[in-house]
Amino acid sequence: MCRPDHFDVRYAINPWMDPTKGADRALALAQWETLRATFEGHGHRVEVVPGEPDLPDMVFAANSGLIVGDRVMSARFTHAERTAEGPAYHRWFAERGFAEVVAAREINEGEGDFVLVGERFLAATGFRSSPAAHREVERYFGIPVVSLELVDPRFYHLDTVLMVLGAGEIAYYPPAFSTESQKVLADLFPDAVRASAADAEVLGLNGVSDGYHVYFSGRATKLAAQLTERGYEPVGLDLSELLKAGGSVKCCTLEVH
Repeated sequence: MCRPDHFDVRYAINPWMDPTKGADRALALAQWETLRATFEGHGHRVEVVPGEPDLPDMVFAANSGLIVGDRVMSARFTHAERTAEGPAYHRWFAERGFAEVVAAREINEGEGDFVLVGERFLAATGFRSSPAAHREVERYFGIPVVSLELVDPRFYHLDTVLMVLGAGEIAYYPPAFSTESQKVLADLFPDAVRASAADAEVLGLNGVSDGYHVYFSGRATKLAAQLTERGYEPVGLDLSELLKAGGSVKCCTLEVH
């Protein structure tokens, strides 16, 4: 995770962002600290990456890259406003003692568009990460990648509309995907949790699961009930200030697989 010490809404690179309204950094910090404390309170270890000035979106650590075992691929961003985040995170990864750290050559926004489900990655294109990045990730990690297409600009990253719950189980919002991708997901995950539009529109699917606890927006009330029915324990959180930049729980969290 990366503390939002420099968080702000200075530009608009997704439909959630309105630079004329700005952001309350103190509130963003308080909400982020609650998220971190919640993870740690449930027994998870959190490493904090220092933020850098003039990188207001660096708080969204999920976009920084992919970590599987002792290998890391740092991100390459679509928008010029976020380009410097890739090298900033790459330097941090390189200092952590991983066996290999490489920088993506193709446009690749990390766990924003790549989610590991069991023995495969699900990966999105349409707004950010490129189809070529899917093949690059597949070659580097030696893990099959299933490509999906996003079609609603409000949901510009895969992690805004699809959440991994456990080994082989996901929750997602079907209308955010192309017809063909909806068919792929229905075939792969016939018993998936299908979220409502109302819950998707508060980024309720932008969450993190440890296999039992599911950390996500407390505003996604129907999704909370669906998860409880499946035997999960919902942990609702308020990241409303970070939502102004189009991010929530998952966006703030890079998982170490």
